[in-house]
Amino acid sequence: MQYRNVGGSGLKVSEIALGSWMTRLEDAAAVDIAMDIAHKAFDAGVNFFDCADAYSGGDAEVFLGRFIKDLPREDVVISSKVFFKTGNSVNGGGLSRKHILNNCERSLKNLGTDYIDLYYCHRFDPDTPMEETLQTLSDLVDQGKILYYGVSEEWSAARLERAQRIISERGLHPLTVVQPEYNMMDRYIEHEIVDVCDYYSIGITPFSPLAQGLLTGKYRKGQPLPAGSRATWQSDHQINDLLTDENLDKVEALRG
Repeated sequence: MQYRNVGGSGLKVSEIALGSWMTRLEDAAAVDIAMDIAHKAFDAGVNFFDCADAYSGGDAEVFLGRFIKDLPREDVVISSKVFFKTGNSVNGGGLSRKHILNNCERSLKNLGTDYIDLYYCHRFDPDTPMEETLQTLSDLVDQGKILYYGVSEEWSAARLERAQRIISERGLHPLTVVQPEYNMMDRYIEHEIVDVCDYYSIGITPFSPLAQGLLTGKYRKGQPLPAGSRATWQSDHQINDLLTDENLDKVEALRG
């Protein structure tokens, strides 16, 4: 396994991470399979385990907490995210100071850890001043509850530039990492975001490198969906939206 620094920080993560978005936890057998996969990944050198407060309604964080419980904490890098609603309250979502602080505590409890290595804004919140969000994240670094923070989807190059100005003006802890979707079917970050991240030494930890399974070749034009694949059970059917004739033809062309 190869390791890389996250942006300009000293934190090193494995080039391959294990994500929790699609962790199946509906029964004991599924949990056992997920745990076996996590241990095999760790044994292979994976030290980076990605999660979010909204995954499986919080159960994915609880599962990850069980996994890391018997591992040396310094041997794993844990990330989580905040934005999506995790409660019925009007303040139960977004990037307000209240929601971030509430859900950071919730994530720490779920994970059974004293700190989160990487903490992402899962989406952009147009209803909260960016100054409020960035100040809160920097305060969490001061408190030792998170070590580094970053952003995920919907943070354009212009928004990253604005965030950098706020951070500089207020003397906040730096924005260390972004987590956008990036794969051979979706290369939008190459237009501006990569250059901005390079300029400010912001790391990029892309998700969905195989386009949610489309690039594996398991989905073939004119053939039935493979049993048990994401397209047969994913609740929001995002992968199904990618299974167009045009995309399947592109995959066939890439496969040669």
